[in-house]
Amino acid sequence: MTDALKRLSDEGVAIWLDDLSRKRITSGNLAELIDQSHVVGVTTNPSIFQKAISHGDGYEQQLADLAARKVTVDEAIRMITTADVRDAADILRPVFEATDGQDGRVSIEVDPRLAHETTATVAEAKQLAWLVDRPNTLIKIPATKAGLPAITEVIGLGISVNVTLIFSLERYRAVMDAYLAGLEKARERGLDLSKIHSVASFFVSRVDSEIDKRLDGIGTDEAKALKGKAALANARLAYEAYEEVFSSERWAALDKAQANKQRPLWASTGVKDPAYKDTLYVVDLVAPGTVNTMPEATLEATADHGVVSGDTVRGTYDQSRAELAAVEKLGIAYDDVVQLLEDEGVEKFESSWNDLLKSTEAELSRLAPSEA
Repeated sequence: MTDALKRLSDEGVAIWLDDLSRKRITSGNLAELIDQSHVVGVTTNPSIFQKAISHGDGYEQQLADLAARKVTVDEAIRMITTADVRDAADILRPVFEATDGQDGRVSIEVDPRLAHETTATVAEAKQLAWLVDRPNTLIKIPATKAGLPAITEVIGLGISVNVTLIFSLERYRAVMDAYLAGLEKARERGLDLSKIHSVASFFVSRVDSEIDKRLDGIGTDEAKALKGKAALANARLAYEAYEEVFSSERWAALDKAQANKQRPLWASTGVKDPAYKDTLYVVDLVAPGTVNTMPEATLEATADHGVVSGDTVRGTYDQSRAELAAVEKLGIAYDDVVQLLEDEGVEKFESSWNDLLKSTEAELSRLAPSEA
């Protein structure tokens, strides 16, 4: 079952699971995926926690204890989510040690309501790193305009970061610049750069969902022929940008100081259009030094019938540019699409967080001990 996953790993793609729940931890399922399916990391986001806590089991006793202590709903959520991340980090600790800190990582996101507040994001990242207190965590910071200086500051403090919600090539370059600036700050502070890690989560499937919808609206044969092309083209050109930045003179100086490259991470890799092969955003984005974080269904599909045929990114850059140019020529503005997707991404996570707050508040009220 896992030959394709092993081949993917052998090609230099780190396989991370885009999901976490207490049941997955306590049942041994996460340990099993690490042992049998080449999973070497875990990512979470507000939507994942909302689903896990609202519909999952294993949280009752902790919720009852939190209710008895009369904590605020915000504190309750943080206690619950950091407990899951801490436990997952402990399960992944052997991978972390075997890969010299590159993998074996678990990501946890800053409060999505802070996406447009730099100072609050930095404070939240510091608090989360302290709360989880595991060396193999990554603090997720969204790649909003306010997030960029926060990334620099947090990296500069020696805290490892997963930059999330990247859709555009221009913003991705700004993210890499923020990372390098953070490493330069850390170096000035005398920190050990070899201990600081980062990934840049470049979102894939949502680009096709939005652009395909607009291509359908145009309806010509030319438009239909471009369906399912934009997301891969966008991600492949992101890898080209990664290769450029991490072979620059600026990077060479940091490399000498034992800094780690910020790996591109392909996020949102579950296929949303049933007309496409369900392994599309895995097997067509194979390149060394990348991470692919997959929902379990995509992981299983890749294990079952994924065809991994070597590097499918390098050598595609001219074709990728031509495909994005063809989309633009039809009147679909790239800048408009990626900004819309960023706005929707922030909004979706904030909405999931608010739903989680509401459902947790209801549980805390239900479980609150009655006054004698």
